[in-house]
Amino acid sequence: MKSIKRRSFIKNFALGTSASLFVTSIHAKLLTPSEMEGPFYPVKPQKDTDADLTRVKGRTSIAKGELIEVFGQILDQDSKPIENMTIDIWQANTFGKYDHPDDDKPAPLDNDFQGWAIIKSDADGRYKIKTIAPGAYPVGDGTEFRTPHIHFKISKEGYVPLMTMMYFPHHPLNAQDGLINRKTAQETELMTAKMIGRTSTNFTQYQFDIVIEKL
Repeated sequence: MKSIKRRSFIKNFALGTSASLFVTSIHAKLLTPSEMEGPFYPVKPQKDTDADLTRVKGRTSIAKGELIEVFGQILDQDSKPIENMTIDIWQANTFGKYDHPDDDKPAPLDNDFQGWAIIKSDADGRYKIKTIAPGAYPVGDGTEFRTPHIHFKISKEGYVPLMTMMYFPHHPLNAQDGLINRKTAQETELMTAKMIGRTSTNFTQYQFDIVIEKL
């Protein structure tokens, strides 16, 4: 009789433990998917890498294109905000051109567009940049286009480095983008920003939270 009760206890304990682990796992944050760095990571020395990409220090004009703000929070998989995370951000200008020697597309450069920022998350894991909506650009034989996107490289000691991209919601080119089509629907959703609205200074706001794995 005692043996039966003992077996029953062990079985119920195991089931309870499994249920507990399941509950814990469904409350864990899904990690932001990784993506390739791409060929146009900045290589030219640049003094101005602050959070406002719409202006270049020493110049009076503003970058061409649709003004946007991108903000969000850097979290670990347990939803804890990460302070002082290095956030390395770069993108194409409004014409779909990178300020990079290997970008030989005929699209023009914009000397008033900073194009590259290296910033830190604050005490609550938050960040914010001002920039412009990047343009799409042709790939391969020119019959396909990369949908507009912003590159993010996230790093801090004690965390798995993350390379990812931020996509824009409901953009018509998303459906045909080669890299998006390699992702699952869930992965694409995690890499797509949420449009929040417009500011009083005419910036369209997007929220892009990033979840990175703690070692």
